[in-house]
Amino acid sequence: MSVHPEIEKRKTFAIISHPDAGKTTLTEKFLLFGGAINTAGAVKRNKANQNTTSDFMEIEKQRGISVATSVMGFEYKGKRINILDTPGHKDFAEDTYRTLSAVDSVILVVDSVKGVEEQTEKLMEVCRMRNTPVIIFINKMDREGKDAFDLLDELETKLTISVCPQSWPIGQGHTFKGVYNIYGNQLNLFESDKSKVTEPVIQVKDLHDPLLAEYLADKHLDKLKSDLELTEGIYGPLDKEMYLEGLLAPVFFGSAINNFGIRELLDTFIDIAPSPASREAEQRMVYADEKNFSGFVFKIHANLDPKHRDRIAFLRICSGKFERNKFYFNTRLNKKLKFSNPMDFMANDKTLVEEAWPGDVVGLYDSGNFKIGDTLTEGEELQFKGIPSFSPEIFKEVENRDPLKSKQLEKGIQQLTEEGVAQLFVQQPGNRKIIGAVGALQFEVISFRLEHEYGAKCAFRPLSFSRSSWITAKDKKSLQEIMQRRSSHIGFDKDNNPVFLADNDWAINLAKRDFPDVEFHTTSEFKR
Repeated sequence: MSVHPEIEKRKTFAIISHPDAGKTTLTEKFLLFGGAINTAGAVKRNKANQNTTSDFMEIEKQRGISVATSVMGFEYKGKRINILDTPGHKDFAEDTYRTLSAVDSVILVVDSVKGVEEQTEKLMEVCRMRNTPVIIFINKMDREGKDAFDLLDELETKLTISVCPQSWPIGQGHTFKGVYNIYGNQLNLFESDKSKVTEPVIQVKDLHDPLLAEYLADKHLDKLKSDLELTEGIYGPLDKEMYLEGLLAPVFFGSAINNFGIRELLDTFIDIAPSPASREAEQRMVYADEKNFSGFVFKIHANLDPKHRDRIAFLRICSGKFERNKFYFNTRLNKKLKFSNPMDFMANDKTLVEEAWPGDVVGLYDSGNFKIGDTLTEGEELQFKGIPSFSPEIFKEVENRDPLKSKQLEKGIQQLTEEGVAQLFVQQPGNRKIIGAVGALQFEVISFRLEHEYGAKCAFRPLSFSRSSWITAKDKKSLQEIMQRRSSHIGFDKDNNPVFLADNDWAINLAKRDFPDVEFHTTSEFKR
């Protein structure tokens, strides 16, 4: 079977946002419109019976936030949509970054009341590093928020990207009636319904249709007409090529919780968003339509099903066709592996996969073979680029609270850090375990999961370190010298690479001066 039709069918994207902008709700509404679920709930703090489909870890249910990337697939209008729902909290920026390496485009959710927030700007920078095409969804138009034109100006100024509205709100807050589809040049008015898709109350192709007068007051209709005239004059038609190059963001307005603006966004998305194309490996560019299979692991999750203590590696397929029970080559381990139970995901529901194509994400049961960034091929020596670890900012030493559970603690720390929840550095002598994280919430998640998934209790002792650099040297003697003379500042990462731990930038600059032959790296990318 030709790979081309399968590639054209697929749209793989991530939904990203600042916390509480409505990202998880939007994800769920996509599943609702795609027919993957029948009714939708909402993220409610401390209400375990009202969790969204994509937030399934116990801590997520308790806190009402997403802390792990969920992977979901569904069919919509003949397309296979793969959604990766990311953690919004800044403490999990690395997980979001790794997820963005596995998608072809992004939908960025912005709160109409708060506008562009700090984390939104940082997420946009990550998209820009890869020139990832971005669509922006301005959510919560059912609340009294900023003016639509002001929001567009704010997006252009703070995110330094050109914008082009493709839907337009009719009213705002208590006067919000729905959205006009600029891209499809039509207006569908729906009854608000938080839990299911409703049929349109009215469908018109022209704003001069007399039917409109029955549903919209003259003042709302007149304002909509003048707003659309103004947007056309300022922004003009959508330039798809600029969008695909990551230079222009189509903008949609709506209210995810009330299902307003979702269909307009989804229909336009499947029409303009890119299908899988090419991926950069260290050796060469790999194209989606190549005959031979290749893919990379961007996420590992232990205990997805607490009853079975499983560990799953999430594989993004880059080229060729993946088949169950076929041997594939792990280029880091230099050995062949076979997968008898590859999984397709709908949040925490799994189904067996017989075959998968470029753009798909499959879950592979893993007994400890995989690390984040591993590449699988049919035999070719390839290593896909772009999944580095970053220098953490908070460092704490792990202290065992229950000596009888030392093995469980060891296993838990090992597995959770391999997942990428945080980074593990080991110091000698004494095998001291130091956790390095971007934010404080990561320690809370580790502690919670160690206790609930591994039965181990630990405490974290704060350390003075606030910087880390991977160190390399062409001359082994230079490397040995810094490791001996600064032994109290040296730790080893999960791949046993030496890392220099420092209290501040001044200490790193001093070390650079004292050891001029040693190179200091702020990401682990040098290892490749």
